[in-house]
Amino acid sequence: MSTGEPVPRALDGTGPPLALDPRLPLHIHHFAPRLTLAVVSIARLRGAGDEVLRRLSDRHLTPREAAQAAAIPRARRRCEWLAGRLAVKHSVRAHHLRHWGSVVRGRAIDVDTVAGGMRAGKPVVNAPVEVGLSHSADLAVAACGPHAVGLDLEHQRTVPPLLARLLRAEGAPGRTGSRHPLLARMPLPLRWACKEAVLKHYGFGLRVDAGEVQLTGWASDGRFTWRAGADLLRHAPASGNGLTESWALEIDGYYLAVVSA
Repeated sequence: MSTGEPVPRALDGTGPPLALDPRLPLHIHHFAPRLTLAVVSIARLRGAGDEVLRRLSDRHLTPREAAQAAAIPRARRRCEWLAGRLAVKHSVRAHHLRHWGSVVRGRAIDVDTVAGGMRAGKPVVNAPVEVGLSHSADLAVAACGPHAVGLDLEHQRTVPPLLARLLRAEGAPGRTGSRHPLLARMPLPLRWACKEAVLKHYGFGLRVDAGEVQLTGWASDGRFTWRAGADLLRHAPASGNGLTESWALEIDGYYLAVVSA
């Protein structure tokens, strides 16, 4: 199922389109004026072999991160974890190079998560930027920018019947009106990705019900609009003002939503 819309190119119009291709080990994309995305192939890491993974870890992970990776017992989960850390580090490095013109080593970037509270698990780094991270199937995608960022990646899948009914309700003509006909055509996994991306932006994840993010529109360039429900407004009053950057894209069999202020 395809929207038929073009995939956004780099901001200056000269770069390649955003690719979500597991055959590519790494893909960097300057997604918006202040956002940089990094896509790392989990599939390539799974097939790389222990020696390659050891070299990548030695080159990019801090001692704390290396110890954390070593404590993950299952090799498959360890590859997913490493892909996520590499994606975050590459997004920060590329964002820093683009905006400040200098190169930062991967080991100089420490990726951690918020330890407790409503925002537990939200990724953070030891740099004056904000990051977001998502995994699905064979890819890990991270975003870096000056303000809080949320993103969610979903692979093509069958949505459970109950969730499908709830998601379809927001695309029904009676809910969206004639001004937003494209929303009725938005694939269900992409609608879910939009909701998760908004909640991740605020650091809540699914601690706040996804129904608190009510989709209201989807434009031909990929931008989507939404409004906050009462419970989301209670936890994040500023959510009532919306977000400057809210994108929903279908690319290469994946569904990606990215939001930032």
